[in-house]
Amino acid sequence: MEKAPIQNYRKIIHIDMDAFYASVEQRDNPEYRGIPLVVGGLPQGRGGVVATASYEARKFGIRSAMSSKRALQLCPHATFVRPRFDAYKEASQKIREIFSRYTDLIEPLSLDEAYLDVTTDKLNIGSAIDIARQIKQAIKDELQLTASAGVSINKFVAKTASDINKPNGLTFIGPSAIEAFMEKLPVEKFFGVGKVTAQKMKSMGLHTGEDLKKLTEDEMVKNFGKAGRFYYQIVRGIDNREVQPHRETKSVAAEDTFPYDLTAIEEMEAELDKIAATVCKRLQTYELKGRTITLKIKYSDFKQITRNQSFATGLNDFETITSIAKKLLAATDPEEKKIRLLGISLSNFGEVVVKHKEEKPTDQLKLFEF
Repeated sequence: MEKAPIQNYRKIIHIDMDAFYASVEQRDNPEYRGIPLVVGGLPQGRGGVVATASYEARKFGIRSAMSSKRALQLCPHATFVRPRFDAYKEASQKIREIFSRYTDLIEPLSLDEAYLDVTTDKLNIGSAIDIARQIKQAIKDELQLTASAGVSINKFVAKTASDINKPNGLTFIGPSAIEAFMEKLPVEKFFGVGKVTAQKMKSMGLHTGEDLKKLTEDEMVKNFGKAGRFYYQIVRGIDNREVQPHRETKSVAAEDTFPYDLTAIEEMEAELDKIAATVCKRLQTYELKGRTITLKIKYSDFKQITRNQSFATGLNDFETITSIAKKLLAATDPEEKKIRLLGISLSNFGEVVVKHKEEKPTDQLKLFEF
């Protein structure tokens, strides 16, 4: 009797630093250790947003992208500090150097997060679990920081696994365990399923991966659009994406679908502040400056429009991004319709040659595909 062929699986590790910005601050400043620490905009300022909160602060419900004023309400005795991106970039570079001891197939997602393909590793260790354990220990010994790691056969499962036992966790989900793991996973824990989508799923009686598997692929697409096809695959543990070490970033974006339609300009502008803060953080993480700002709007009737403005020089600061986004919004008569989604993206990262010194930034308002 012939034996079944042995399946060759990839060995993927997802490394996610624990409360990275806050942990660097606590490492460098002993007075911040053991206390609720919030890194981001100060609550006294206009439009301040939380970038990262220490685990001591998270116990009070403080989360990234929350307004600093709301964070202060949740924890009046929290300490707020402004980000020091140079310090975070330096730490991130040293972490990347640790990764490169084991593999060159590294796909950074941000300063504090990356995928590693160790199917073939430089040191011939062979075990992805042992490699993840060594990386975590090296980060702790050399940088006095902690990381959580997820190990599996593809990117999606590895990323999901890294979030299970935070902080300082190491979770392995092998091929034979993936199906059962996915069936028990709550829908809100699936990467790519946001709060609004999770609420919709639960309203349909879909609470776990096992519930999602009851829907056909066509039913998933009908209920969740193009993302439904992705959900259909990942709930079965299927993810064929390769680790891409040289992925080119063409745009940086963030958006939010609201639990209720926005009708007041004050509400819309408050949401744009939060979205702009997220985009700004990502731009600074990748050290990018975009010359085109795009605003995306989806109305309650699902009609979608985009408006953009281009500049002769790149930018990545919060004040400019949020002010331009609000200007683009105002030009659409926003209070005439109900808005269910807002998004901001920056693109056009290449160098620009200005032909004439007196040339001014272009100011374009046009409709195009986002």
